[in-house]
Order: sequence, then structure tokens, then C-alpha cells
Amino acid sequence: MTGPNGSSRVFVELGPRQEEPTQLVRPGARSSYTPDVLARLDADADTVIARYREPDAAAITSRSALLPLLHLVQSEDGYITPAGIDFCSAKLGLTGAEVAAVSTFYSMYRRGPTGEYLVGVCTNTLCAIMGGDDILAALEEHLGSAGSRDEGGHTISTSDGKITLEHIECNAACDYAPVVMINWEFFDNQTPESARSLVDALRAGERVTPSRGATLCSFRQTARTLAGFPDTRIEAAEAQTVGGATLAGLRVSRSLDDNRPGPDSTAYDPGEGK
Repeated sequence: MTGPNGSSRVFVELGPRQEEPTQLVRPGARSSYTPDVLARLDADADTVIARYREPDAAAITSRSALLPLLHLVQSEDGYITPAGIDFCSAKLGLTGAEVAAVSTFYSMYRRGPTGEYLVGVCTNTLCAIMGGDDILAALEEHLGSAGSRDEGGHTISTSDGKITLEHIECNAACDYAPVVMINWEFFDNQTPESARSLVDALRAGERVTPSRGATLCSFRQTARTLAGFPDTRIEAAEAQTVGGATLAGLRVSRSLDDNRPGPDSTAYDPGEGK
């Protein structure tokens, strides 16, 4: 940028210095892969990349292949590590900054170690009205003594490596509120008691089935499926994928005799204060 008098240039460094840790560098995070792991990832990555080749060209659509490749390295490490960033950038001819930018944009790519089951609690809009805040508070209290929070205080991971609890904005399943997601599978119409029972069952090694879909698999297995590889669960092909609408929010609203001002009401004048 130009200096105050326009006669000199001032260089402003953006982001952390090269030698400083970033949000993608955690203690113990992989910085490289061993030859055997690299060979396995190379073979899987080639399978993924082949799906994005232009029919009449040798070039690949790199940015389209990046999303499944990030899921692939996440299935290996449990989250996005420097090794995963370097692997994706080398396979696709992208810079590390380009890969890191994508991995930090989408919330499905984890930035720190993740348990076998990622439990997400929504407290947004309808889930909050229906009790999402109570569910989150109950799980934080229930798991807090058995785990520790990340550096930002946003997630709790149990010491046995089974559960990572996170507070999320929206599960996009408002019709079934309040909803808890485990490895991105829906558990409808939850309560603090049912949510506690869910995480206890998972920590005890019990088989748990969501409201729709096959029995839960691990977070890393889920990431591999999202990378485009077959779901190896036998019951996955026959699992229920669609549930009936509950209209729970509408029913609760009517039961509370909700009489909010309608569009013709003069209770609020949008022109006020101008």
C-alpha cells in the first residue's frame, strides 16, 4: 500500500508469520505421511481425480476434485493437517494457501483432532425454541468432566477419544427440531435426557441408529464415504432415508396461541427513525 505522502510504499504483512503456528497446526499434527500411507492415499486420490477429468483433455478440474480429496485426507487423520494440505496441493497443482482457504471455509472440514463420533447440537432458530440450548448445556455438563475443551473453547472432546461435542449454527432439519447430529446423521426430536443417553451409548460401544439411515460408523469412515468411496455398511442400501414431516414448530406455535402482528399491523413502522 502507498505511504501517507504517496511517495513511498509500505508493506503490510497479512496473516501469521511463516514460523508462527496457525489454526491448522496443532500439537502432534502430521507434517508428512510415511511411504506406506502415501502410497495408499495416492491410489485413492487417483481414483477420485479420475472422476473430474475433462473427457477430451489431459487436464483435470482441480478445484472440483479438491473437496473430495479433503474428505480423503480427513478420513486418514481425523481432521485437516499440514500433511493433508501438502498432499492435496501436490496432487492438484494448487498452492497450500488455496487448499487451506477451502478447508477453512467449509465447516465439515475439521481443524483439530476429532473423536470417533462428532456430536453437533443446533441452537439456531427453531431448535432453540424447542430446547436446543438446554440440550447443549446438558451435554456440556455431562461430558465436561470426562473431556477437555479445544483452544478456542468451542468443542469438548472426551479423553477416551469417543466423543467430540460442538455447537453448530444449523442442522438444516428444522422440521424435526430439536435435532442433534452425530457424524452428520440426524437424531430427531431430542431432549437433554435422550441426548445424554445417546453419547453414553456411543462411549459404551453400543450400536446406535439415527432417525434415518444406517447404524452409525466412525467419523473417519464417514469422511471416506464423503470422499466418494462406497459405504461398506451392509444395511446402508436398505436404510430409511426419508421421514414424514412433523410440523412441530407450527403445532407448538398454535398451542401457545401465537398472535404476532400480521403484515397489515401498525405495531411496527419500518419508516420510524429515518
